[in-house]
Amino acid sequence: MKLRSSVVKEFPSRAPHRSLLKALGLSDSDFEKPFIAVVNSYSEIVPGHIHLRALSEAVKRGISSAGGYPFEVNTIAICDGIAMGHEGMKYSLPSRDLIADSVELVVEAHRFDGMVLVCSCDKIIPGMLMAAARLNIPSIVVTGGPMLPGCYRGEKVTLTKIFEAVGEYTRGAITEDELREIESSVCPGAGSCSGMFTANTMACLTEAMGMSLPGSGTAPAVSAERVRIAEESGELIVKLVEWGLRPRDVMTREAFMNAVAVDIALGGSTNSALHLPAIAHEAGVKVTLDDFDEVSRRVPQLCTLSPSGPHTVYDFHLAGGVMALMSELKDHLDLNAITVTGKRIGELIGRARVRDRSIIRSVEEPVMREGGLAVLKGSLAPEGSVVKLAAVPKSMWRFKGVAKVYNSEEEAVEAIKSGRVEEGDVVVIRYEGPKGGPGMREMLTPTSLIVGMGLWEKVALVTDGRFSGATRGLAIGHVSPEAAEAGPIAKVVDGDLITIDLSNRRIDVEFTVPEEERVKKTTPPRKPLKGYLARYAQKALSASRGAIIAL
Repeated sequence: MKLRSSVVKEFPSRAPHRSLLKALGLSDSDFEKPFIAVVNSYSEIVPGHIHLRALSEAVKRGISSAGGYPFEVNTIAICDGIAMGHEGMKYSLPSRDLIADSVELVVEAHRFDGMVLVCSCDKIIPGMLMAAARLNIPSIVVTGGPMLPGCYRGEKVTLTKIFEAVGEYTRGAITEDELREIESSVCPGAGSCSGMFTANTMACLTEAMGMSLPGSGTAPAVSAERVRIAEESGELIVKLVEWGLRPRDVMTREAFMNAVAVDIALGGSTNSALHLPAIAHEAGVKVTLDDFDEVSRRVPQLCTLSPSGPHTVYDFHLAGGVMALMSELKDHLDLNAITVTGKRIGELIGRARVRDRSIIRSVEEPVMREGGLAVLKGSLAPEGSVVKLAAVPKSMWRFKGVAKVYNSEEEAVEAIKSGRVEEGDVVVIRYEGPKGGPGMREMLTPTSLIVGMGLWEKVALVTDGRFSGATRGLAIGHVSPEAAEAGPIAKVVDGDLITIDLSNRRIDVEFTVPEEERVKKTTPPRKPLKGYLARYAQKALSASRGAIIAL
């Protein structure tokens, strides 16, 4: 088998290249081995990444023991939690495509034979998967694993707790000392935040698609199991190079539909409706919002994981994790989908068992007969919008309210804090979409304030931006077309009536203000742009298309 890396190491024509590689410490015998990129998104600013050096070392041990030669290379990472609620969040979603580009550049330039993608967190996992699909060389993903849950006065807590506590403190429900105690309790150490937020949703969906080893989606960041998965992945990548098994062999439409089914059953983050279509696009597969809607109507929700319920990802792991959930969903899956193990998904889930029925329900006794995510369309969102049904109280499944319109997240946050948002309102936050933001910021701060202020069963929030996986309440995002593309949301003014009907998957607006008055109130805000965000705003497509970059 002629290795792809031969182009940089054949003797005598590549003697100059070999001399540079020998400067790294390679010997003559090393040139006979497959060259494997270990693409590591380690960062000292991201809790989900702080431990990735150790996992990368385990991957490299596995590669070496299987007869390959590992080269660790790097890409960027942004912590959505730290970027949340200010201008920094505008850079989060755009980083996904930059990560994919950076992996392409370093791997293609050096002609690696295969790669192991060591990553964690919200945009980094999707960016790595986009690169794997684009490059289509043998690849395995090693995700960093979830953080253990925190503990506050005997209660298991996740990051949601502290965001909502800010609202509780604002309305005087808790003291400053209690706020500080919660602050010190929710994030006990390394790993992606311990609820079924975007990072852990995407890790689970990577396992469901077959791009990582069983258990990879849920084994805790600090566990020995996580290290073993990393080393086994290093060993396996050398075999994948030998077999010639590539990402597009794994990431088929059937595999993506399996992932959507798992997402729906989990009640996972709405951001999956951005990331799966974008990854699929790179793989030459079409996945649309209509696919999410179709699957959500037939696949039941089987889990109540934070923020939609009391259980954490660690609880889910102990209950059997992704493989156990898929064994329960087997009648809704394509069991012939191949995985990076070389085995079919049906073979892998055949060994799995649900260990705790309070965490993973049966299809006969689900949490909900329909899935945890839904796509809404209507006069306010002709191309679609997304809501996490699992996180919405039943009392809010049909809601009609008066619009209060804000042209930025900051304006809305100030209004909520100052008490200007009241029972019966629909908070509309616009010009926060892929182009309008730019960058489609997550809205965890305003949604958490609404919860903390005691309004989560009385107020809805609608945006052309998006939400953190930690959001709960009647929060509808990804409204498309966005305001910056002259979608209907751009025409809404204070006093218009918005009707949300989750059972019938509708979101509609009744314009009540005269047209001449409306024109004065709907002037788009001016946002001077520079650098990467300026380029992103020019190229980003609609959220309904995964906010992919137009070529």
